[in-house]
Amino acid sequence: MTGMTSEKKHGLAHRLGLYLSDFRRDERGGAIIFTLFLIVMMLLVAGYAIDTMRFENKRARLQATLDRAVLAATDLGQALEPVDIVQDYFDKAGLLDQITNIQVTQALSGRTVEVTATLDVQTMFMKGVDTLVAPASGAATETITDVEIVLVLDVSGSMRSNSKIQNLRNAARDFVSTVLQNDDQNRMSIAIVPFNAQVNLGPTLRARYNVTDLNGIANSNCIDLPSSVFAAPGISPTLSVPQSGYFDASSATTIGAGYIAPQAPVFTTTSSINDAVPVCKVFANNIVRLPNRNITQLQSQINGLTADGDTSINLGMKWGLALLDPGTQPIFTDLISAGSMAANLAGRPYAYDRDETLKVIVLMTDGEQASSFVLNNGYRSGPSPIYRSTGDGRYSIRFTSGRPPAAGANEYWVPHLCISATCVDGTNTAAGWAAAPYNSGGGVVQQTWPQVWSAVRMNWVAWQLYARALGTSGATQSAVYNNLVGTGPGSFTPFRTATVVSTMDTQLQDTCTQARDNGVVVFGIAFEAPTNGETQIFNCSSTPSHYYDAQGLEIATSFSSIASQINALKLINSMAVIQ
Repeated sequence: MTGMTSEKKHGLAHRLGLYLSDFRRDERGGAIIFTLFLIVMMLLVAGYAIDTMRFENKRARLQATLDRAVLAATDLGQALEPVDIVQDYFDKAGLLDQITNIQVTQALSGRTVEVTATLDVQTMFMKGVDTLVAPASGAATETITDVEIVLVLDVSGSMRSNSKIQNLRNAARDFVSTVLQNDDQNRMSIAIVPFNAQVNLGPTLRARYNVTDLNGIANSNCIDLPSSVFAAPGISPTLSVPQSGYFDASSATTIGAGYIAPQAPVFTTTSSINDAVPVCKVFANNIVRLPNRNITQLQSQINGLTADGDTSINLGMKWGLALLDPGTQPIFTDLISAGSMAANLAGRPYAYDRDETLKVIVLMTDGEQASSFVLNNGYRSGPSPIYRSTGDGRYSIRFTSGRPPAAGANEYWVPHLCISATCVDGTNTAAGWAAAPYNSGGGVVQQTWPQVWSAVRMNWVAWQLYARALGTSGATQSAVYNNLVGTGPGSFTPFRTATVVSTMDTQLQDTCTQARDNGVVVFGIAFEAPTNGETQIFNCSSTPSHYYDAQGLEIATSFSSIASQINALKLINSMAVIQ
């Protein structure tokens, strides 16, 4: 190269430049071809995507139409033929020709509808694939769900205020009609458990339990439940339980003075706030209504609900759950045989785990629990030491022992003969004590304990017939009185025993837990209730969404919402779609 002339060097450079220029021209042509290739591929992919999207859209529309048609055709409330319903849905969607098969299986307790369909989708861009086939299939089954509902309703005295009892009547009536009016298959039932201080079972249901110490008071059919029954959801019909006494455990009497005549009448049916308060009320409609499907009968009882008495939510909930417990089935069987329940309710209450069964409790209260009282053994039934004059109705009592010295040999205390508070000071045996029961001239009758409690208040008996007779001073009289009736909730005394609120709350929540654990759906309504009442109902409800805090007319909305949820739960329990 060192010996090359400048002319030769220039010619070599020129030829090298021509070679490079040709190379560059070749590269630009190849890039253009490659770019065109990429564009064509992108158009093909986009075309495939468009065909796929069109296919999926039509397939989804076909499947959605099929699902709606299957669910509608399976509905047992439909009067049309299932095949006609399916075809109508597809026809309105312009897809009637796409149905390939409709199969309907009708059973005694339900219906199954199965449908298949296909749709040919013509492609626009897929080379070699002219048609895509969109398949759709689905099946639905609806079986008749048996629904057992118990309305546990507070009818205590506080329900008299602010038109609450009337608002409850209106709401509960609408609930009954909403739930039952579309029950074409007669698979639903509603029972009603009104409660105040007690739950009055009514004579028919009370007769199915092993009840002792019958008090003979007409329409008084409450039972004193032992605390042991709150350990299980049911109440055994063979368990020996005493009938509740018809007595006034809470009305006060005048003490610390001389003789005060018993206030009469003690018990009335006027619901006057000044009346004495019997533990077991006897209002005709405030009794347990057995499971029923008759809208008119249920609404009639609801219309007659009367507000009076104290509040024992634990007892209301306990009896509500007992009416759903399968252990009560033998009682219902007997009632059906006796004509007290409809024959088409046979087999209820069903087992908790039975398929196609829904159990519901609607628990409503406007208050909070108040300490409850029961009579103690020895004061429930049988003869008492108390006598009543047939002539003027005045009382005397016999003491065979334990008399103060002032009585001497006289065994009968006659309180109205001792006018002052100090005539039992041991100096005047004639003033209060006598050798025979008081007789105004028309005869005298020894009273049974039920006769005593149904005629006079417990506190009057404790003070006038016992404390004034056996005490020789104000202090000793008070001691006798307190020993008989106690000075506060929770006292165990000869006449009665109190169950305190904290124990009642525990019993309530135990029952609520048993209900939920056994699959019972619990709806709770706190109707203008105080704080503890709201807390107890909230904690009892199945979930927070099953709890309602109602004010005034909102109770109607609460019952309406619950009715809708029951219908929804019935649908969920009974229908399934398989795609």
